[in-house]
Amino acid sequence: MKKLAFLAVTLSSLYGCGSDSTDDEQTTNTTATTPDVDVISDTNNSGNDNAGNNGNDNDETTDNNRNNGDDNQRGRSAQGIDEDVDQQRRNSRDREGRDDFVLNTQGGREIRSYDGSSNNQDNPEWGVTFSHLQRIAPAFYTDGASEMAGSAQKSAREISNLLVMQAEGESIPNTYNTSDYLWQWGQFIDHDLSLTDGSTLEAEHIIVPTGDVFFDPNSTGDVTISFNRAIYDPDTGTSTNNVREQENEITSWIDGSMIYGSDSERNEELREGDQSPFLATSDNNLLPRNPNGLPNANGFVSDPSVLFLGGDVRVNEQAILTAMHTVWVREHNRIASILQEQQPQADVEDIYEQTRRLVIAKLQIITYDEYLPALLGADTMPEYRGYDDDVNPTIYSEFSTAAYRLGHSEVSDNILRLDADNNPISEGSLALREAFFTGIGLYVEEDDIDSILRGLAKQLHQAIDIKVVNGLRNFLFGQPGSGGFDLISLNIQRGRDHGLPSYNDVREAMGLERAEVFSDITSNTTLQTALSNAYNSVDDVELWVGGLSEDPQIETGSQLGELFTAINVKQFDELREGDRFWYERYLTDDELEMVEGTTLAEVIRANTNIGEELQSDVFFVE
Repeated sequence: MKKLAFLAVTLSSLYGCGSDSTDDEQTTNTTATTPDVDVISDTNNSGNDNAGNNGNDNDETTDNNRNNGDDNQRGRSAQGIDEDVDQQRRNSRDREGRDDFVLNTQGGREIRSYDGSSNNQDNPEWGVTFSHLQRIAPAFYTDGASEMAGSAQKSAREISNLLVMQAEGESIPNTYNTSDYLWQWGQFIDHDLSLTDGSTLEAEHIIVPTGDVFFDPNSTGDVTISFNRAIYDPDTGTSTNNVREQENEITSWIDGSMIYGSDSERNEELREGDQSPFLATSDNNLLPRNPNGLPNANGFVSDPSVLFLGGDVRVNEQAILTAMHTVWVREHNRIASILQEQQPQADVEDIYEQTRRLVIAKLQIITYDEYLPALLGADTMPEYRGYDDDVNPTIYSEFSTAAYRLGHSEVSDNILRLDADNNPISEGSLALREAFFTGIGLYVEEDDIDSILRGLAKQLHQAIDIKVVNGLRNFLFGQPGSGGFDLISLNIQRGRDHGLPSYNDVREAMGLERAEVFSDITSNTTLQTALSNAYNSVDDVELWVGGLSEDPQIETGSQLGELFTAINVKQFDELREGDRFWYERYLTDDELEMVEGTTLAEVIRANTNIGEELQSDVFFVE
């Protein structure tokens, strides 16, 4: 079968024509490993699909049940990340503080570890890097242990075509008056919470229906979309009593890991130096580059050293995300400058760690005081009840692989770029399909990020529903046949890869009633018919599909349906309740006063040339 090759979207002088060196990846319509990630995620980190026969090209597919030691998951990943995953796992497991509690201090004050360990004193491994993703409901694999789910289902691309297609140029803006900042902040926080990379040796390519208008216009019937299964703990997947468990490569906490890294080695590379409290920057106060070759999602750039470096490897994934990273590196340095001026005799490490905890507090405040109320309704999240050391906040697979992938529905085909008068700049809007891995070309001067940051605040995001724009469904990373991918097919396939239980099984696990007929999922009769065409039974409906098909809970102000509202509330509540360093109990009174009332608008204005043209609540369009 032919597989769609990955080619660069833009910046052709920097991008190669494929990722690996196999002969099969050198020609048109052949397989190349793709950046298989939650590119616009309010949501987690990789996507996929499965088709008839598990969506596999059986000539290419390797054994599903790989438990033959650590040498299975090495090499360049599906996201274009050059790293030895097995070595990363060993490094994580060998660090102090994971198995036995370690008190980390600086300047007489306990501080967070960088790898997430030793937050919970009795369970120091909770929330640490390379933790197993938790499960709300039991895993559902075809063989009960590790084999891809969905063997009896339609191809993920076929389901995407039946349910998710949004017509070219069609816009379905939300009715809650919320802005594009909702999905961009969601992705930024997602990259603080979870990363489950694709492996390199387990191909489960997605079958494209014959005659697919975008991917098989010549009706060859032998086209597939490249897909690789996610990394997992190689000690799992051996039996029904030891099912395959995927791992979260980064910390689970809201701890600014996308800014500071999830291990001390990356953090050291991100700093200006060990005698400075500042984070490193490049010319014109932009993000630093990566000359030392730290693991990064490189997007198949021929010279990865020119890409930006952040705490999270996905910093270059799309240009709007890169702008957000830039703002927060500047915010760290702005706060560090103030503290250094106030405390000229203080140790630079004391200044650095104090700045870090203030930045983390601001991230937490914006997320819970601005973002979540805009997404879930003003009163949907429970009040903070204080720290509970019995709560394990480690990320749930149902959250990261389905319920927090809601952002894919929010994104529009074009991103506004506005000047200081909120008029379009001469270059016009940025097409979504031209935003992937292009920040290094778009951001040269210090204020180059400003127009996008203004534009996000002035455009209504797409309604959170089952529909997704062409830029993500057909043109992810480029044109079909020249890099284009269907992010929705990837979402569905990733759910099958993780052995996610069905929509109904997760509803039951969350204490909700099972749907008995398709009309129990949605009141939209057209969607009811589409669901019945995609699935034989309501019990076959997959989690991501069912969750986004539900009617939003308008009465509570939630833009999500009942199930995805419940999962998001559960995860975000546990992230707060189980965090011993949550800002409300960790900061001193003076520090609390410094961060009180923080808004995202305030942070943006303080670190750009943007002024009052940006409304005070950027999550709502004025």
